[in-house]
Amino acid sequence: MPGFVAETSIVRRIWSRSETVLFIFAGAAAEFALNKAVDWLYFTGRLPADPLGRLFSTVQYARRIVFASEEKALAAIDQITRIHQEVEKARGSVIPDWAYRDVLYLLIHYSVASFELLERPMTVAEKDELYDVFLRIGERMGLKDLPRTWTDWEPSRQHHLQQDLAHTQWTYDLYLQYRRHLGGIRYFLVLQLQGILVPPLVRRMLGLKPSLLIRATVPVYKLCYRIGFDRIIKAVLLPEKYKKEVAALDRPPAGP
Repeated sequence: MPGFVAETSIVRRIWSRSETVLFIFAGAAAEFALNKAVDWLYFTGRLPADPLGRLFSTVQYARRIVFASEEKALAAIDQITRIHQEVEKARGSVIPDWAYRDVLYLLIHYSVASFELLERPMTVAEKDELYDVFLRIGERMGLKDLPRTWTDWEPSRQHHLQQDLAHTQWTYDLYLQYRRHLGGIRYFLVLQLQGILVPPLVRRMLGLKPSLLIRATVPVYKLCYRIGFDRIIKAVLLPEKYKKEVAALDRPPAGP
């Protein structure tokens, strides 16, 4: 049965390595805290109770779709749509279309930013390939007015950043929850990583700074990864709750 994403696709390569997925998670956690529609997840109570788990589940859904057959991927997308429809019904109002697009845009941006930080710059063709995958996800969810190509998406992304972000009480509370759930050292490292991955506007709004620490240690970590020492580093840095889940993210990619 054909996959939703081709086995040799750059998208599978990006999402087949736990470090890249964790970087996507870290960057998305920063920008997500600024989204004007984040109050929707406070409505259920799940986000403040377990912000890391809630965001990680979003990343896990995306990853499931990337590695699933066409049939199973479409079923997973439909399940996401149904879950949100149930929340809309309970609240008695509709999640704005731009809020769905913003989450899709998060996954697109941080897929590229994380891969380029850990691996190498992506080609335009690879970015087009990645965007096409997320375009198909968005269309299956019924999202309107999605740009057709990566080149068209870039100005749309900038527009969303300008229109849909704000530093609110939810931003402040989410970062308190991140701090509480991660602990001091992990929280510090996540902030350093976010300062590298997020767009300049997000960096300014959150008071983050480009981290020389991350820039300096990424080449060292790449060497550790090649010799297998990365497992020990992750065992030390990751919260106990997520160690098994993160280890399960690694899978040998078929691509070059």
